[in-house]
Amino acid sequence: MQSSKVVSFCVIGAGRAGAVHARNLRTRIKNAELMAIVDSQIDVATKLAEEVGIKAVYQDLTTALKRSEFDAVIITTPTFTHSSLTIEAAEADKHVFCEKPIALTLEEADKMISATERHGVKLQIGFMRRFDPEFSAAKRLIYNGEIGKPILVKSVGRGPGLPPPWALDPKTGLGFLAEVNSHDFDTLRWLMGDEFASIHAEVSALIRPDLRATYPSFYDVAAVVARFEGGGLGVLDGACPVGYGYDARAEVLGTEGVIVIGEIKGTTLIRTYKDMRVVTESFRSWRDRFRDGYVNEIEHFADCIIHDREPAVKGLDGRKALEAVLAAHKSVETGRPVTLPLG
Repeated sequence: MQSSKVVSFCVIGAGRAGAVHARNLRTRIKNAELMAIVDSQIDVATKLAEEVGIKAVYQDLTTALKRSEFDAVIITTPTFTHSSLTIEAAEADKHVFCEKPIALTLEEADKMISATERHGVKLQIGFMRRFDPEFSAAKRLIYNGEIGKPILVKSVGRGPGLPPPWALDPKTGLGFLAEVNSHDFDTLRWLMGDEFASIHAEVSALIRPDLRATYPSFYDVAAVVARFEGGGLGVLDGACPVGYGYDARAEVLGTEGVIVIGEIKGTTLIRTYKDMRVVTESFRSWRDRFRDGYVNEIEHFADCIIHDREPAVKGLDGRKALEAVLAAHKSVETGRPVTLPLG
């Protein structure tokens, strides 16, 4: 690691999430800098590199490790690549920030966690909600006992568009319960402050039923009920694509009060017309809703590297969210609640 107390990063994946991290590293994060971009589509990586003003562009991590100097990687590639990239980075003594979901299987997740522990590098999972000012303020209120004991947590996660095709294919992805609602499973567990004891899920294909011809297990709306070890309950409401915007909200009921986090409106601008119509705007994407969260999570990760501290969101947190997703899928297959931990 550099002695200047600035952590240098290589962003792996120049798609939407990779672009967000690359832009933030160049303009908004004080304790970090962008050194290189990797993408299998070299033209996509080059375009992003030109936009953010860097020259180091590579088609694979192996080449980047040989030709460029950096302290850590940010992995934003498809889920089925997370495990191999994390292990390769860890074996090169690079710290790893990995977007969710952590992996496709618990075995892959365990290998990622083991590799980073074995090589003494940090592993943080990209649950940006934990670093959003409103969500983190709510967590502090709960921790301080402001609403008594939390007994019911609800989390809404609805995306405006479909996940990419690889995420819909069971061989390479786990559907939107993983690609979108991993955040919600983590939110339920984090705000409740307890571990999942069982998961019961129902899914259906009501928005794009035509996709079942290509992907027989496809679903676009999901309802999940979780029971926690301490007896509390969790409710997850997910749908994708909803079209009206990006919708991420949560509510925590306690024995002495309730906390509501977020709303559909993405602006305070409201227009009212003579015909009594009231018009406002929703958040167009996750990039808008969690703009500060994406900055804060990388600042936190860089600070953990500089001061040799454990990240607030560890590999284990990513594994727990993945386990909940897999339990939900098993519940859909069996039609019954699934007990956790999985065998």
